[in-house]
Amino acid sequence: MLERPAPGDEAAAGAAPVIAAHDLHAHFGKIHVLQGVDLTVGAGEAVALLGRNGVGKTTTLRTTLGLMPRSKGRVVFQGTDITRLAPHKLAALGIGYVPQGRGIFPLLSVEENLTLGLTGEPDPVRLEETFARFPRLEERLKQAGGTLSGGEQQMLAIARCLMMGPRLLILDEPTEGIMPKLVAEIRRTIQSINRSGVAILLVEQNVKTALRICRRTYLMEKGRIAWEGTSDDLKADQDTIHRYLGLSLQGR
Repeated sequence: MLERPAPGDEAAAGAAPVIAAHDLHAHFGKIHVLQGVDLTVGAGEAVALLGRNGVGKTTTLRTTLGLMPRSKGRVVFQGTDITRLAPHKLAALGIGYVPQGRGIFPLLSVEENLTLGLTGEPDPVRLEETFARFPRLEERLKQAGGTLSGGEQQMLAIARCLMMGPRLLILDEPTEGIMPKLVAEIRRTIQSINRSGVAILLVEQNVKTALRICRRTYLMEKGRIAWEGTSDDLKADQDTIHRYLGLSLQGR
């Protein structure tokens, strides 16, 4: 049963969500991996989807985007039902997705990665904004993507999405495998992107980082949403953090 904290100030309350997933179900063979997931992200909001390994977080993202077949459910983006829309058409609508493992093209240059998928010449204003946010990429423009560090590859994957001008950026484990000194930089970058008006849906094992970025949080357990509320409420509820995430944030 879904546990809800006391009512809080949720950014999406009373406003049409930029994306809403309704009653999502998915199967791996006979295994019922998603069992009625509902989640929303409001315009300009940052939302975390957290849980232990194997509870269905990445599957939720992939099912929402149509990258994995849905057994049931629908997805609405900016008021339009996109349930049956081909995944490759989502970027043009305004959905950016950075998958776990980054998904860059290692043999292509930084420049080629950034412009891949654009229908014409890159918008010079958007390109300038991207380089202002990721100066390392401008310095390595002709360098093959696969020769970048893990943190730089993550920056490239995020920057490539931003070149499409998204309204929503979906990130799956953006700090995974990143050197600790770059985690804070990536966190600040995501916060800056969100402050610019881009909504964020974040799956992240670094719970402290996720709660600093996101104002609202969903917790998953066994293919269901088990808890939802503000991140401040969650940080104050150590029993819930321990129950669903298996850790304590006290003293961190």
